[in-house]
Amino acid sequence: MSTRETFQKSEIRKDNPFFSPLRAVIETSMYGNNVKNVTSLDEAYELALDAPGTIVTDLSVKYTEKLDLPKDAKVLVENGGAVVGRTAAARRIVGNNKDEDAKLAVIVREAVYQGSLKKRYKTAAYVGLDSEFMVKAHLSVPEGQENNLYSWLLNFQVTNDLYNKMYAASREIEAGDIFIYSDPNWQHPDYPLGLAYFDTDHNAAIILGMNYFGELKKATLTLAWGTAHRMGYASCHGGQKKFTLADGTNYVSAFFGLSGSGKSTLTHAKHNHKYQIEVLHDDAFIISLTDGSSIALEPAYFDKTQDYPSDHEEVDYFVTVQNVAVTLDENGEKVLLTEDLRNGNGRTVKSRYSTPNRVDRIDEPIDAIYWIMKDESLPPVIKVEDPILAASFGATLATKRSSAERLKEGVDMDKLVIVPYANPFRVYPLAEDYQQFKQLFEEREIECYILNTGFFLDKKITPAVTLKSIESIVDGTAEFESFGGNEQMSYLKVAGYEPDFMDEAYKQLVFDRMQMRVEHIQEKNAADGMDVLPDEALKTLEKIINR
Repeated sequence: MSTRETFQKSEIRKDNPFFSPLRAVIETSMYGNNVKNVTSLDEAYELALDAPGTIVTDLSVKYTEKLDLPKDAKVLVENGGAVVGRTAAARRIVGNNKDEDAKLAVIVREAVYQGSLKKRYKTAAYVGLDSEFMVKAHLSVPEGQENNLYSWLLNFQVTNDLYNKMYAASREIEAGDIFIYSDPNWQHPDYPLGLAYFDTDHNAAIILGMNYFGELKKATLTLAWGTAHRMGYASCHGGQKKFTLADGTNYVSAFFGLSGSGKSTLTHAKHNHKYQIEVLHDDAFIISLTDGSSIALEPAYFDKTQDYPSDHEEVDYFVTVQNVAVTLDENGEKVLLTEDLRNGNGRTVKSRYSTPNRVDRIDEPIDAIYWIMKDESLPPVIKVEDPILAASFGATLATKRSSAERLKEGVDMDKLVIVPYANPFRVYPLAEDYQQFKQLFEEREIECYILNTGFFLDKKITPAVTLKSIESIVDGTAEFESFGGNEQMSYLKVAGYEPDFMDEAYKQLVFDRMQMRVEHIQEKNAADGMDVLPDEALKTLEKIINR
């Protein structure tokens, strides 16, 4: 077996490193008389089908047999209220603030006690789709959350015969199963935005006061990524694909970006069938530091619906839908009204069969990593030659917020923010991510590129420009020129997007954006928290400014 779910009686001791107070509270709650165990996807579907908040559309789910669903399964919709995105401000990690930990220990026990007085459901799934990395995860939700339970089982890998056998033969992992407890109805005056509390060393989390499905998905991935990281994998919030050229040459690329940055578009792009494409995933995977192979963590996709009108072919692969409107078509049937008319960040759990060329593992090492940014000072593509600089740019990835996030009132959505490696779900020191990516660039000789998918100055960089640029790199026809005389950075020559270093205003903009990264590192290093970076990262960016 991979992770640990059961223990010998002689192992069940307080000092067993698999156990902790938070984990004990969460796991214990799953064995109560008030908890019904949901063991199959069709059972979860029936529960969601009959839930009061469900809208049963007239859209049939495609590939029901392969998905372990009833043949007549329909696409189910559930809509929330004011909150339609993730709440980063709710996140807390055990050990980061001991005074708050003591306070939260009491709050969590009371929340779980109150939950024990109501009917709840629990279920299990696998995270990781290859025998080299599989983690078993358990989820507990209250009655009324049947849709989130169903979506969670769809998003991760349901425990069927095939994957049970794979799991039984999988690599052993020195970690306990993941346990997640959720209660969206919880309220507390000290945590008005809710609480997402993680014990990352013991694979336990409690999600309180938040109804958005993405909280459950990312909480599960957060703990799985943390487990993978401790095992010697680089944990990746991004997409990966393999190009096979006409001569049989393979080119593996990974795209790192926040939701809304274009990573899913780039990952799933078919490139007019110019290449044979295999897609690993568009959101969550891990890279082995030992052999460079990559493993997908989820079979399904949690995709935005804003670009999919009702008659779009991708709608055929929707299974559940969140925060999206419904209307009647010409036959009087209930269909989706998408494109974010109802609210921002409409979402769907879309089956893996939307990508006919899906794979769960890519053995070939990655050839190139692309940091996706939205920074007006950057042309469409920058190539970074130095491993330290490549890892440093990833650690200071600059982008803009999206509707996938629930932000405090007054936050400027157009302001650049830095999200290291496009992963706001990291639960271990940033320096460890930095060292792992630096190792990939150095030892694996992976190429590094920065993709700007926003504006270059005041000119929009279209998806067509980005895709054509990537194709020129894959084909080996890309032409680069030095970026401002810097020998470690060069820009791809794209007509209409050439930087002018004779323009003092442009030079000042580039300086300001590099200085922003330097100041960010200085600020985080001075705070001496989880986001400290080695001095070499700071110095390599300062060299660019000094030039």
